[in-house]
Amino acid sequence: MSEDKKPSALWENIKVIIQALLLAMVIRTVFFQPFTIPSGSMMPTLLVGDYIFVNKFSYGYSKYSLPFSPDLFEGRIFASEPERGDIAVFRFPPNPKIDYIKRVVGLPGDRIQMIDGALFINGQPVPRVEDGTFTSDYRLDPGADVPMLRETLENGVSYETLDQAQNTRGDNTREFIVPEGHYFMMGDNRDNSLDSRFDVGFVPAENLVGKASLIFFSLGNDTSFREIWKWPTNMRWDRLFKAVE
Repeated sequence: MSEDKKPSALWENIKVIIQALLLAMVIRTVFFQPFTIPSGSMMPTLLVGDYIFVNKFSYGYSKYSLPFSPDLFEGRIFASEPERGDIAVFRFPPNPKIDYIKRVVGLPGDRIQMIDGALFINGQPVPRVEDGTFTSDYRLDPGADVPMLRETLENGVSYETLDQAQNTRGDNTREFIVPEGHYFMMGDNRDNSLDSRFDVGFVPAENLVGKASLIFFSLGNDTSFREIWKWPTNMRWDRLFKAVE
């Protein structure tokens, strides 16, 4: 009797593990995907070492919503338009194998331009005010006491940007007219972000993966996730379960 129970119990445990893995795969594919912030382009809003959840349902689904991006269909299903000011994860248009994360500043039909470091949308400057300074615990970027400027978009979305230096190549640009079905993305770290002003270009709606929604974990001082012994002293406790805005 006991010998019969052992294989049965083992099989039940295997089934539970398989069901848990399938559930995790469904959640990751359909609803939320974890994402790590690898660079300082979205400072001060998102920091290197932040681990976030990306809500895939926000914008509907394209082939890039699925693991390995199978070419099963074109465009998006259950599509929903991003709002200006959203922080979105998307596939880099020149190489869709690479994920990028930036803020949506330009919608289809918008005219976007940078003039003397100020963001202009459809000919109007986005209001911005000085908002203190920022110092990073990331050794490579962007330094200490970097001026912060708070921008407020016409829809009320407000966020801080960094202004590391004057007269950088991204401070003055031509006017970009966003094509239909595309978006214009920029990093909040304006002087250190490869975005739609440069090689990223306009981002097709199909390339959107989802909207950044929540920071669920955060490690500072260039701490690797694998360095568990460093977690207590390098955990950014105030960022845990913080909504992304």
